[in-house]
Amino acid sequence: MAIANFADRLLAAIDQRQTPLILGLDPVYEKLPPALTSQPGMNDSGRAGDCVNAMFEFCRQIIAVAAMHVPAVKINSAYFERYQWRGWQVYGRLVQEARDAGLLVIGDVKRADIGHTAEQYAAATLADSNFGDLGHTAGPDAITINPYFGGDGIKPFTDLAQKTGKGVFILLRTSNPSAGEIQEIPAADGQPLYQHVADHIASWGQGLMGSSGFSAVGAVVGATTRDSLIQLRRALPHTLFLIPGIGAQGGNLQDCAHVFDRAGHGAVISASRSIIFAYRDQKYAGFSGQHWSQAVLQALLDTRNEIAAALPATRR
Repeated sequence: MAIANFADRLLAAIDQRQTPLILGLDPVYEKLPPALTSQPGMNDSGRAGDCVNAMFEFCRQIIAVAAMHVPAVKINSAYFERYQWRGWQVYGRLVQEARDAGLLVIGDVKRADIGHTAEQYAAATLADSNFGDLGHTAGPDAITINPYFGGDGIKPFTDLAQKTGKGVFILLRTSNPSAGEIQEIPAADGQPLYQHVADHIASWGQGLMGSSGFSAVGAVVGATTRDSLIQLRRALPHTLFLIPGIGAQGGNLQDCAHVFDRAGHGAVISASRSIIFAYRDQKYAGFSGQHWSQAVLQALLDTRNEIAAALPATRR
């Protein structure tokens, strides 16, 4: 039986949920609702176990209210890894929780290294586990990776993706303020470094093309760089973009219109803090106490509507 291509599965999920919005899970213990952090077993910020218990419950409830409204979640491992093995365990549990809820999962892990070490990173962060004492534990459907090591650092991830029907999103043009210090360094031909990375991403993705016309090798392209969005879509017509920077980072939805085709395909737009911490926003002050998850749901629905209004091609 043929393994379904990740890009095809993601686009099918987008069509089913009728939005390219994906929800980023970036929990911070200190920002969690008091309704959670006041409970026994979740109320001691000096204990890693209490912190990750609260974070798990927070994300679990968000997944439950969001599952019918978005095609995927993006779980940032950094927010869990700070709690060492306890955090990594909870990260894995949330991957399962989201997949059981019918969501695709992108593990925002940003891994990279030389070939042999990259193989281990790929096995650790992308592969499903089949160890006898762990049972079958599903990994994410896709992860983010860093291209700085070049092709031999990328190949272990793309090889695994090809064998298992999974995907990768390669960092290309990020939205952080100092990104240009590296990404805009001019090469010998005068083109910025990120443009050459785009050429490599096109090459690396050729063998993982789906029936949709998009590759399972995608690219992370920040929403705060309008000209880059236009330029990179021309350079990468078959590459799905993962666009962070909407919401708390100030990305402009109108700028994102340039990366979508007439079918409303071409990218997923990630929003994290502006949704998951909506109960801290005065706009959603009516939701308080035990009803904090309803603020999250309302912010998610509002963001969906904003995307549909700004990006006509994505309307279903």
